[in-house]
Amino acid sequence: MAEDPDKTERRLVEVCPHCGMPLSADRQRCRHRYDHIDLPVIRPVVTRIELFGGRCGGCGRRARAEVPTGMAPGTPFGPGVRSLLLYLHHSHHVGFERLSRMMKDLFGLAVSEGAIANAFRRVRTGLDEARAAIKAKLLTARVIASDETTTRVDGVTHWQWVFVSDRAVLHDIAPRRAKSVAETVLGDYRPGVWVSDRYAGQQDLALAHQVCLAHVLRDVQYAIDCGDTVFAPKIRDHLRWAIRVGKRRTELKDSTLVAYAAKAERRLDTLLAIPVAHPAGQILQRQIKAWRTKFFVFLTDREVPPTNNVSEREIRPSVVFRKVTNGFRSDWGAQVHAGYRSVTGTARLKGQTALQAVRDLVNGTFVVA
Repeated sequence: MAEDPDKTERRLVEVCPHCGMPLSADRQRCRHRYDHIDLPVIRPVVTRIELFGGRCGGCGRRARAEVPTGMAPGTPFGPGVRSLLLYLHHSHHVGFERLSRMMKDLFGLAVSEGAIANAFRRVRTGLDEARAAIKAKLLTARVIASDETTTRVDGVTHWQWVFVSDRAVLHDIAPRRAKSVAETVLGDYRPGVWVSDRYAGQQDLALAHQVCLAHVLRDVQYAIDCGDTVFAPKIRDHLRWAIRVGKRRTELKDSTLVAYAAKAERRLDTLLAIPVAHPAGQILQRQIKAWRTKFFVFLTDREVPPTNNVSEREIRPSVVFRKVTNGFRSDWGAQVHAGYRSVTGTARLKGQTALQAVRDLVNGTFVVA
């Protein structure tokens, strides 16, 4: 039940349904309580602006009244309408045609597809400014996680990158997957630890690198499915043990974590010395040897996660957006989406909803903490 209902309706028995005698209110108490929830008919509020003016009797010059704050001429749609359009398109993947029909059916508001596109163009400046502030905040983080996925811009394959810290989320859509994209974002800054998968473009971007153990476990499971019953199962059990230790880091002392990290390294050295006969196990063993120093950074650094799930979760809505809409028709549309995902992802770290963040952005009050 709602903690703070908008209104309460109390119904009293006037006469006894059994004998017809009047029943005093003093003798009654609540026998049943429930909530009835409904939505009112939602219609837009249309404010007609009339600016009066005239010729001054003193100087003879013409004067006209000032425009009301937040109601400048140009687009007739206020921040509430523009915020809702952005939210439905970029968070819920509603295409322009369906979005226009939805606004008409739900709110009785006629918004053409062209008007929707124009509303998104107008907000791009605010999104670019917000992304710049988010990037500045990202480049103060000691630990940054990153991932990338494909997207489509005007029928051409592009790449959407995401960079995540504990206080900022930055999305960038670029025509390439090269390491230069991340280097351009970082500039001269080098974080303490980089968390990612084992893609070459994600390497050597920080002082230390934690590879995503979830990706490693996926390759381990593939080797097991191919028939390796010696090496891969032991590696799987060892990595799962290390992840379990990582989940208990808040309960453990620093000295205990150091001991666990040393144990993890010794055990991995022992496993890598096992002779492997199965081809899939041999491939897995070579891969693990190549990434040998990047498995257990998280055991001695409490800020570092053992997997890159935070980036995976952040980029997943954009993957769904790509599958539903088949990408973007223009470069500016792609940049608006990158800005939107940056703003809403950063706001989520502060406990804000996506709609609240977009409304703040349109109103010019969005602040990166």
